[in-house]
Amino acid sequence: MPTASRTVTGYGSELPAHWPAGLLPPRLAGLAVETPFLACDLGIVQDRLAALRAALPGVGVHYAVKCNPSPEIVATLATAGAGFEVASLGELRILLDVGVPGDGVLYSNPVKPVRHIRDAAAAGVWRFAFDSENELRKIAANAPGAAVYVRLRVDDSLSRFPLGRKFGAEAHAARELMLLARVLGLEPYGVTFHVGSQCTAPAAWRSALAGAGTLMRRLRADGVSLRMVDVGGGLPARYVDPVPPIEDYGRVITTALDDVLPYRPETVVAEPGRYLVAESGVLVGSVIGREERAGEEWVYLDVGVYHGLMETQQMHSDWDYPLWTSRRRHAEEPRLPFTVAGPTCDSADTMFVATPLPAALGVEDLVMIGSAGAYTLSYASGFNGFPPPTPVFV
Repeated sequence: MPTASRTVTGYGSELPAHWPAGLLPPRLAGLAVETPFLACDLGIVQDRLAALRAALPGVGVHYAVKCNPSPEIVATLATAGAGFEVASLGELRILLDVGVPGDGVLYSNPVKPVRHIRDAAAAGVWRFAFDSENELRKIAANAPGAAVYVRLRVDDSLSRFPLGRKFGAEAHAARELMLLARVLGLEPYGVTFHVGSQCTAPAAWRSALAGAGTLMRRLRADGVSLRMVDVGGGLPARYVDPVPPIEDYGRVITTALDDVLPYRPETVVAEPGRYLVAESGVLVGSVIGREERAGEEWVYLDVGVYHGLMETQQMHSDWDYPLWTSRRRHAEEPRLPFTVAGPTCDSADTMFVATPLPAALGVEDLVMIGSAGAYTLSYASGFNGFPPPTPVFV
């Protein structure tokens, strides 16, 4: 199916339809903001939340703060009634600072520092994830009486970023851990899993929920009825390649909740991150150099791997963002394949290979990287003295 697009007046070309309408290249080029900057359309975030709620009726949305911890993002979602999930005390403090109460927050990192558990409990957090006996005992000692939900290891092979190697209890161990939680004075509250980030196969959730259903049956035989099922994150955003519509995920998850679980718990939640914010942001950098090396055209930007584009490194330069430039291009002007690199002295600071860009691209032109609202600001550093992107919100 051909990708829908929108014409950009005066630029002689077309952008993907999912490029934020409020952040078209002429507008970004006219902003009086020094590059690099990340421009984010908060209306897109609101629209994505509404679409997800429509696709998953009755499922609570808890935004994964790690994806983009900007206070403006958090406040926008909080105003719209979303919940939140954190991975650290630092993320919890971001929420508290914008007025989000701790008692509505899920702490889903399965391995937490003792101080973070203690201080989170003091701030009102009462639900904590775990996947091991050691973590259970830490929670029992530092958040007595807390509700705990076990993270299951599930198949994450259909995602771009598998997450199962680091976390997740095997199915045979999860039951014993939940029974131990009861012995330790904790409430065996729920079950969660993660099918991997940027998962483009809705069926992955059905398989994972089937595993959760097996655990629920076994625990019910032990006199434990769970109050929460957390279907985790992993819902994908659109970069260059198409992804299934959110309605497909909604149908699979909603059907599986009724078909493969032995009962519907009182609380069902999801922890989306990328789906809500990725397509709302455009990362803008300036060209600081252009060279030909061994027959290849290279262009260097003032933003790179260490300033927000770490995911290109994780995927070995195979993570395709939609790219645009500020150069007005006539229809007949040729494009050339460029290798696009960042500003630092590290040769690993290379983001894109064989990317078609205008042949006349030169120093001080802008390069605009779409679908950059997720895992950019949260990864950005000041490595080599180059500043991280400035966030700009519309």
